[in-house]
Amino acid sequence: MSYTINRIIKDADFEEVDKRTREALADHSFGVLTEIDVKATMKKKLDKDMSAYRILGACNPGMAWEAIGVEPRVGAMLPCNVILREVPEGVEVSAVDPVASMSAIDNAELKQVAGKVRDMLSEVVQAI
Repeated sequence: MSYTINRIIKDADFEEVDKRTREALADHSFGVLTEIDVKATMKKKLDKDMSAYRILGACNPGMAWEAIGVEPRVGAMLPCNVILREVPEGVEVSAVDPVASMSAIDNAELKQVAGKVRDMLSEVVQAI
């Protein structure tokens, strides 16, 4: 089982893929709640250089409401992370697979919600 939904974008630079990712998320009713520039953080904290790497914490409020309604502790697993990272072939976009990440919770209703979110995130990744 894969824990992420992945795609490599070859026709754009990192910042363009970031812009396209945010637009695709917004088009599917996700907002970006958090943003971590891992490259800058590693440089600042460890004085280590690395390729561009950004984590976007994305949330679809309607789906979050539904998930919390059927499993109140699921908030520990939110928001859904989407990463952008430079790779030799271009920019890889990876989104968490909510079905895989929430599989430890034994709740059939939550698995149904997670399945809907996985489908939405798959559409986001393909739309970039």
